[in-house]
Amino acid sequence: MNIFDRARNNAGMPTLAALLALSACASSSSTSSTASVEALQPTSSSTALAGGGALQVVKDLPAPQNTQNGSEQPLSANDVLEVSVFQVDNLNRTVQVDASGQISLPLIGAMTAAGKTVRQLEKEIETAYGAKYLQSPDVTIFVKESVGQRITVDGEVDRAGIYPVSSSASLLDAIALAGGFNAVGDAGKVFVYRNFGQSRLVANYNVEEIRAGKNRNPRIYGGDVIVVFASKSKIAMNNLKDALGLASSAARIAVIP
Repeated sequence: MNIFDRARNNAGMPTLAALLALSACASSSSTSSTASVEALQPTSSSTALAGGGALQVVKDLPAPQNTQNGSEQPLSANDVLEVSVFQVDNLNRTVQVDASGQISLPLIGAMTAAGKTVRQLEKEIETAYGAKYLQSPDVTIFVKESVGQRITVDGEVDRAGIYPVSSSASLLDAIALAGGFNAVGDAGKVFVYRNFGQSRLVANYNVEEIRAGKNRNPRIYGGDVIVVFASKSKIAMNNLKDALGLASSAARIAVIP
């Protein structure tokens, strides 16, 4: 039993595997809110989420809005940073971004870190030290622990779970972390969910085609949720919405100490 099944059983929720099995019975003659994903036009179909915002089907996921040209994710609360000032060892600190998104450093005090990239924060710290204390300071930040660099992989994989990922992780990397597909997992029904502004976007990727070089191997970002459906399932918007809710709920339960 994986962490998702344990978490759902403890919370009294149905397993995602059961949901995916039920999706096999979905009718292809449903209304637009439950229409087969194969018939949905990219960006034309969406459904409201319980927590606010909407779930929207797209052909391909864009990089998160808060990345810098899709190259670097911002820092978030609870990240642990090692801040080093070149040739000024007594200013070096290991700090954790607090719940309000701030860190505290010698001489310059509190600074907002959450929502900024490492490079942006380095420049702001250099400016703060350079304004009163140092001449041409050189600051380097190393992210020792990153809460934001975790993904959730669920559904028909061998090892559903929450995994840390590097800044260059791809969809194939994520599937490999979860041990690949199980006996009923469909490589053509891999759905990736991503926060984008106030909404959640979801796109369907065919891993077989990616492995064959027919399609690009998309980048995966911290916070993404990847769900693999069963080979015989007929997927509808409601199935996608419910799968996201179960995977996200299980992830939140699983990380509680």
